Amino acid sequence: MRKLTYFIACSIDGFIGDPEGDASAMMRFVDEEFFAFLKAEYPETLPTHGRRPLGIDDLPNRRFDTVVQGRASYDIVLKDGITSPYAHLREYVASRTLSESPDPNVEIIADDLVGRVRELKAEDSGLGIYLCGGSVLAGELLDEIDELVIKTYPIVQGSGMPMFGAGFSVTEFALESVRTFKNGVLVRTYSRQR
Repeated sequence: MRKLTYFIACSIDGFIGDPEGDASAMMRFVDEEFFAFLKAEYPETLPTHGRRPLGIDDLPNRRFDTVVQGRASYDIVLKDGITSPYAHLREYVASRTLSESPDPNVEIIADDLVGRVRELKAEDSGLGIYLCGGSVLAGELLDEIDELVIKTYPIVQGSGMPMFGAGFSVTEFALESVRTFKNGVLVRTYSRQR
């Protein structure tokens, strides 16, 4: 069974963006040391349109071969004319309103999101599934998430878009590792307690 990993950036107080989902305040923490970590450990989480100009488009996928993201996250790149932000992965966008995919590499999941994710998890592959975001999607898939990789940036936002847009529910995860960076970023990895 493949793992579904919610790989997400957040503030110290658990917000993944401002109330509209804009996470640009966190981008300044992607310095040389942290970028080297992302390239070495999670290269496939870097969008294709960012990899190419940096000359790292040939980096192999280390952890994931599939990405699932929500419509709001997908819309951020669509407005810039990017229809396949993770062309180096199999791409799925969960949307009840997007009737047709604007790109042949992107499959729309309109119905039975949990069932489709369970099918993806059951596939035979040595690589996992990257849950890219956002908040509502993570809330809908909370019971399917096997691992959390939380990049915590040293800022407090006070309010904004939470990591999980869901009702109250206590779900236990076990801390597996913590990595610290000179710029104050922490990367915490948790595994699901089942």
